[in-house]
Amino acid sequence: MEGFIVFSPPYFCGMYTIIEVEHWKRRDAFRFFKDFDDPFFNVTAPVDVTGLLEQCRQENSSFFLQSLHLATMVANQLDAFRFRLLNDAVVCYDLVHCGSAVLLPDHTFRYCYFDYTPDRLAFEAAGAQAIQKVMAGTPLDPRNDALNMLHFSVLPWIPFTAFKHARRFSKTDSIPKIMFGKYYREADRWLMPVSVEVNHALMDGYEVGLYFEALSAAAAR
Repeated sequence: MEGFIVFSPPYFCGMYTIIEVEHWKRRDAFRFFKDFDDPFFNVTAPVDVTGLLEQCRQENSSFFLQSLHLATMVANQLDAFRFRLLNDAVVCYDLVHCGSAVLLPDHTFRYCYFDYTPDRLAFEAAGAQAIQKVMAGTPLDPRNDALNMLHFSVLPWIPFTAFKHARRFSKTDSIPKIMFGKYYREADRWLMPVSVEVNHALMDGYEVGLYFEALSAAAAR
């Protein structure tokens, strides 16, 4: 990729590469969108999860954790989903992990964090332990300084067709936000609405299209 300098930071939770914006093919689009009050755009579409759902039923595994793993795996395959704004720089993380809201028995929520690993069963086992720890009682932990993350949430009661996240306009935000909805049957397939919200300064609809294409191919099987 053109315009990249390798950089190894001691902070912000991971290795990243600094993009030389002057030589970046998205230079003009980045400059145009970066100072918008709300530079995020959202795309919501149904994703065929028939294969993933059947696999989870056969293995008696967690559909939520396996969906989380698959969605994070696909994001790590696409440079655009690893781009972040760090101070005045654009960086590309080598690897991104994920965090998700987890519902508690009293219908409040806490954030739970999951380290990505290519091994989906190891990811599920570690994820189940992380959820148990949160359920046992931990304070709300937004981890605002962790940039090598994807922010997930789940709305399992609604097969929604659109979604909008809460936004803090006083704070620069560049982390993709992905929402899973209630899956439903259509003919002989199972579909799940997925909302993907990203910063337009860092990517365009083309990259979001690639994400949905890859996620659908992996989940449908």
